[in-house]
Amino acid sequence: MRPVRRHKASHPEAGPGVRYPGPLRRLRADQKRQTPMSMIATVVKPMHREGRKFVAIFAAATLGLFLVCEPLGWIGIGLTLWCYYFFRDPPRVTPTREGLVVSPADGVVQMIGPAAPPEELGLGPEPMLRIAVFMNVFDCHVNRAPVSGRIERIAYRPGKFLNASLDKASVDNERNALTIRMEDGRPLVVVQIAGLVARRIVCETREGQAMLTGQRFGMIRFGSRLDVYLPAGTAPLVALGQATVAGETVLADFNSGEPARLGAVR
Repeated sequence: MRPVRRHKASHPEAGPGVRYPGPLRRLRADQKRQTPMSMIATVVKPMHREGRKFVAIFAAATLGLFLVCEPLGWIGIGLTLWCYYFFRDPPRVTPTREGLVVSPADGVVQMIGPAAPPEELGLGPEPMLRIAVFMNVFDCHVNRAPVSGRIERIAYRPGKFLNASLDKASVDNERNALTIRMEDGRPLVVVQIAGLVARRIVCETREGQAMLTGQRFGMIRFGSRLDVYLPAGTAPLVALGQATVAGETVLADFNSGEPARLGAVR
């Protein structure tokens, strides 16, 4: 009597004898290798170097508060944790397909519409598509390049410190504007705009430097806004009020014929 050969199951729900295809098998192996430390890493994030001195100041002040009054010390601990949280700099998974434009900041899409780029960049008065992302004091404030390209120009302009959610903040407030010359020759502009409590714009790139999509290029301390100016005719793939993640959320796709997306609060 011939022996019966039992084949390994090929369906995920077929039991312990399942045989997964290559990519899924590697994914399951990665999941098995997860440790408690990797779970902690989902909560405890790296901190941007700009935050080290601030956390040290908050921690020293907290120690002093404990010496004066214990309840005030506990408030100080809360403020120190918030300071660390503000300066967090988590890694991001950036989509790398050609033609994608990603958000330069964590926050909420506040404005979408035509607007002329900052005049100090010398790009002329022709309107481009502007997408404004507002960051509150609880958002991660590390800024990332929306596209790959070369930094053609950086122009800093001093100004006021109005609420960054106001439309006139893009004109009146302190700002730092960058022109990125994309591989197809077209310019894309990203502008760091200081807000009501922001007092320092940090730009960590220079003119002539090549940037990759999602690469860190700076930050703004304590509440602010990032404006992205896209070539005219680009269809936005985000809606007003939509939350964005720096380096991950796709704002537009130059290679797509999809019309502008609409959104509704649900």
